[in-house]
Amino acid sequence: MQPHGMEPFGRALVVLGLMLAGMGLLLLYGKHLSFLGRLPGDIRIERDHFTFYFPLATCVLLSIVLSLLLYLLGRR
Repeated sequence: MQPHGMEPFGRALVVLGLMLAGMGLLLLYGKHLSFLGRLPGDIRIERDHFTFYFPLATCVLLSIVLSLLLYLLGRR
């Protein structure tokens, strides 16, 4: 049985481990998510010898998903 002082640290390690596992899955299977970065609202400007790309809609979508996930985890 561990002291109460270590419980938040243990939870943080579990969350960190899950986040790392999720990032690993994205690296392995991310090629199947080809719609990310090509959503309507992503800005892409191509000129001679210059390309500017800002995935605005993708950033907003990821922000919403991560905010909901962290909100649900925080309610526990």
